[in-house]
Formats: sequence, C-alpha cells, structure tokens
Amino acid sequence: MASDIFGNPLPPEAPEDEGLPPPPPQEGPGLFGEPDPPTAAAPPPPPAPPAPVAASGTPYRVLARKYRPQNFADLIGQEALVRTLRNAFAQGRVHHAFMLTGVRGVGKTTTARIIARALNCIGTDGKGGPTPDPCGVCAECRAILADRHPDVQELDAASNNGIDDVRELRERLRFRPAQGRFKVIILDEVHMMSTAAFNALLKTLEEPPPDVKFMLATTELRKVPTTILSRCQTFHLRRVPQDQLLGHFQRICGLEEVPAEAEALAMVARAADGSVRDGLSILDQAIAMAGGGGVTAEAVVDMLGLAERGLAVSLMEALMAGDAAAALALSEQAHARGTDPGVVLSDLLELTHLLSRMKSVPALRKDPALPEAERVRGAQLADRLSIPVLARCWQMLLKGMQEVAQDGVDRRAAAEMVLIRIAHVAELPTPGDLVRRLTEQGVSAPAGPAAPPPGGGGLRAIAGGGAGGGAAVAVAQAVAAPVEAVAPVVASYRDIAALAHGRKPMLHAHLVHSVHPVKVTPGRVEIRTKPDAPRDLAQQITALLLEFTGTRWTVALSNAEGEPTLADQGRAAEQDRRALARTHPLVQAVLEAFPGATIEAVRDASLDNYGLPPPSIDSDPGRDFAPPDAEPVGLDDDISPED
Repeated sequence: MASDIFGNPLPPEAPEDEGLPPPPPQEGPGLFGEPDPPTAAAPPPPPAPPAPVAASGTPYRVLARKYRPQNFADLIGQEALVRTLRNAFAQGRVHHAFMLTGVRGVGKTTTARIIARALNCIGTDGKGGPTPDPCGVCAECRAILADRHPDVQELDAASNNGIDDVRELRERLRFRPAQGRFKVIILDEVHMMSTAAFNALLKTLEEPPPDVKFMLATTELRKVPTTILSRCQTFHLRRVPQDQLLGHFQRICGLEEVPAEAEALAMVARAADGSVRDGLSILDQAIAMAGGGGVTAEAVVDMLGLAERGLAVSLMEALMAGDAAAALALSEQAHARGTDPGVVLSDLLELTHLLSRMKSVPALRKDPALPEAERVRGAQLADRLSIPVLARCWQMLLKGMQEVAQDGVDRRAAAEMVLIRIAHVAELPTPGDLVRRLTEQGVSAPAGPAAPPPGGGGLRAIAGGGAGGGAAVAVAQAVAAPVEAVAPVVASYRDIAALAHGRKPMLHAHLVHSVHPVKVTPGRVEIRTKPDAPRDLAQQITALLLEFTGTRWTVALSNAEGEPTLADQGRAAEQDRRALARTHPLVQAVLEAFPGATIEAVRDASLDNYGLPPPSIDSDPGRDFAPPDAEPVGLDDDISPED
C-alpha cells in the first residue's frame, strides 16, 4: 500500500476517467493508423436532412432571387433612376448618400447593391474604375454578389435602430476599406431608426470619409427627418406598370420552360400591384401549383381567391336590383366559406370603384388582367348603373365599413344591415333624377306663403341627412321684388360695417356683434353698444368714417332699444328663408322622397355679407321721407307746374 512522506497510508487511486464524460470520437486517422471504432457511450450524430434540391441536383432558388437584376440594364420600370445614375457615373458626380424610396419589391435594395458593385468594380483586367456597367466577373463583383464583401455592409435599420448601433457603425467607418475601393453602407427600412440614432448619424451622413458611401432605403419617406433627406439624393422608385410586369413574367416563364397562359400572367401582374418581387412570388406559387404543367388562368383564379370576386359581382347585381333576400343569401354563402364581413364590404367597395372607372374609361372593359366575371358582367352592370347611383353606393359602403369596424358590434349583423340599406335605396331615384322628373312635370309655384321676401333673389334650398345616405338639392326660382337704386356710400348702418369689412377685422367684428343700430342720418350715427364693446368704439367709428368719406361724422351713444345686431338680423333672415323654402313644392317633394332629410341651408346670391337683402330707401330708419301717397303741405292749389 502506498504511503505519504510521513508514512501515512494513501487512499486507493481512482481511475482517471471516473466521473468524466467519455472522450469524443476520433475523427480521421490517428497517430498510429486508422481511428479506433466509436465507443457505445458516444454514438455518431444522426445525418442532417438533405436540403431541398431541384431536378438538376442544385439547391432551389426562388424566382425573386434567381432573377434579381445584376446591373442597371436589368432594372425594369425605373428609367429615370437608371438614366440619372448612368450620367452621374459618366461625369464622376456620384453622391455620397442616396435615399431610395418606393413600395415594397420595386428594387430599392437591389439598386443599392448594383451601385455598390458599380463603385467597386475593377473590370476584367483588374484596372477598371467606377462604372455604370459592372463586369460581374471580377473579384469585387463576385464577392458583392455573394454577400461576402467585407466593405459592403447591409444593415436592417428596424433591428439596428438605436444610438449604440449608430455609434458602433461610426467607429467602423474610421478605418479604410479592407478590400474594395469604397465602403458602402446599406441601411434598409431607415425610417425605423429612433430620433437619437438619426441625430447621431446626421454629422457622419453630411461629412463622411471620402471612401464611404451611404445607401438608405425606406418605404415610408415621410417618416424620415428632413435633416436626413437634405443630405441625400432622393430617388423615387415607381410602381412597375402592368404591361412591363407581364412582359417580364413571360420572359421568365420562357427561361424556366414553363408554359403559361397570357391571361394567367396578366392576373399575376395585376395582383403584384406594381411590385416585381411580389409578382415573382405569386408566379413561383402558380408554377408550383401547376405541378409541372402549364400555368392556367383558372388555376390562378383559384390560387388568388379571385372566385370571390364573382360572388361580389353577384352580390352587387342583387343589391342594385333591390333584392335584399338574394343579397342576404349570398352573404350567407360568404359567411359559410369563412369570409369576414368586412372583406365582403371591401370587395363591394372595390367593385364599385371598378364600375365607376368602366363608366369613365370604356377601354377598361377589355383589360385582360380583369377576371372574366368582371369584364363581362361588370360591364353590363356599368351600362345599367349611373355615376350618381354608384357614388351613393360608395358612400354607403364607406359608412358601413366604419360601422362594421366598431368595437362591441356584431360584424355580421352590421354588414347585413348595410346590404339591406343599399338594396332599399336602390329603388329610390337619385336627387338629380328626382329634380329632373319634378321639373318635367311642370310643378307650379304655390300662391300666398311662397312669395319671396323683399329684395330676395333666386333661392337654393339644400336638404341633406336623409336615410338614403345622400344629400338632396332642389333649386327654387322665385320672382324678386324690384330693388331701389343704389344708395349713397354711407346710407345705412350696414354701409358703415361694410367699410370695416376686410380692412379692420376687430372693428368689423364689434360692429356686427356688439352694436344695436338706432339711427343713421347724413353726418350722424346713433348706436347702442353691448357691455362687451370696447370703450372707444365711438372714436373708432368716427375715425373710420373720416378716413373713407372725408367728412367728420358724429357718433352718439343712445339708450334707445334700436335694431337687433347685424348678426341677429342675419340669423332671423336665415330662419325666414328656410321657412319660405320649405313651402316650395320642389323642396317638399325632396323631403317627402327622402324621409329624415333636413334643410341644411338656403343660399341667395342677392344677399350681402350679413345674410341680408340690400336695404331699400323706404326701410332706412334714418331717412325722413314722406310716403308716396302723402298730400303736399304749404303749397297753393292754384300754382301751376310752370310756376
């Protein structure tokens, strides 16, 4: 037995591997030949599942990545951007910061990568400089294409949006490029950065090192501070037109050797909504759905859910026919399919817009991008419906979508109530039709109460707010009483107020709301003021009259009751006009045709700024004229006219 230096026995030695994990299996040949077989305690790891591969054995790449533009010539629909950048490279005037904005999938990040290659390309001989046509074969171009170039850094500003991230970026920019000619920083979704991060980036963005270029991309340009925008050249990437998308998809289908119907690709281009990437993703799905066969229009309709658009057309036909029962039955079908009530109204809203466009642009009926139901049945609906009917349906659907979106409301019940309302008003004439019919019937004006007030011209009674959802307008022409000749410049209190209108706003406001006119005679004005009137109002009126008439007037404060203020007179006159308009047969017909409608306003072109008719000489309280039938006083009866 072993003992220590003092003769004490030592405990038995434990095996060296006791309590320790088994050694890892040896990989490759050992020091003395072949590796030992793996022990039972360390079984070999299971093999990783193979990556999905195409028929050729290479990993499959989606169409959006496979056909990503490699140079400016491959960009479609961005001619202005390409022309500007080509000229900038040709003149050596490439800015240090670009702001690329546009909807998703139009090529913002792709354009930034092309610019990065154009800046760093060295050509096939290794001696080239910045060029608008990068070669794509040099070491710089290949590294950038493979996303492994050390000097081209693409950052997601949505996740790197703090001030610490910007500080770290600024520290990296202090060093010269490791491999390329320029360091290119691509910040995607830059509008997601915080205010502090923008402020930290501001100075660097304004005066970056000479070998640094910034490429900023965003879909929300209005959220980017103007201080950032002012330091960048901004390029708006437009939505790609449908015809260009259609040609692009046809070319790709040819390269992929996939037969596709033109109508199917037109539907894909329409669903892409101007986004190349979205369109390629839809086309990728359609090719996969075809299962090796051709892409057909019928398959695309089913894939995109365009069959629901046929239901929307049927629902619109039922609504415009006033068939509420059929409309509710179609709504029940949509509910059984799991369609949200809000989506049903949204489809109807979009269809209403399409029908209105068909009325305005007849060539749209031959658009191959439209489904068959919309081209044929939609065109028939557009021929049968008028723009006022479609506009009324649009307004009711907009209001209905707000009702469906309210909290605590049964969405299905709210949507059905909207459908019932639309079906109910479909049988009612539009306001314009109603006025035209009543006018053609020759409705005569009533006698007695319908006589216009003195000085009144043509009246327009505007009624709105009825259950039909639209506003009804009736025009009632009345015979106006003759108006006296134009009075002198200052013949009434309203003339005094008119002098201040537009020239002295505060004085004019007090003259309208705080003064009761008592009497106006040449050179003298008597008024009664309200407690809220300024204490020097009389002096202000005197100065006003002196300035514009050249004569000094006397303005006296009176205790007499006087007339109502101009504001009160205008309100009383408006009530009288409404009462008069209500008695007109056209207005009565409108109110009867649209239950719940009210007269909102009555407008008369002959009224002044205070809603009052022009003052007549007889109604002026400041003038002491004898009535027309008064007998002459103090004249001899035998005096002849010649005397």
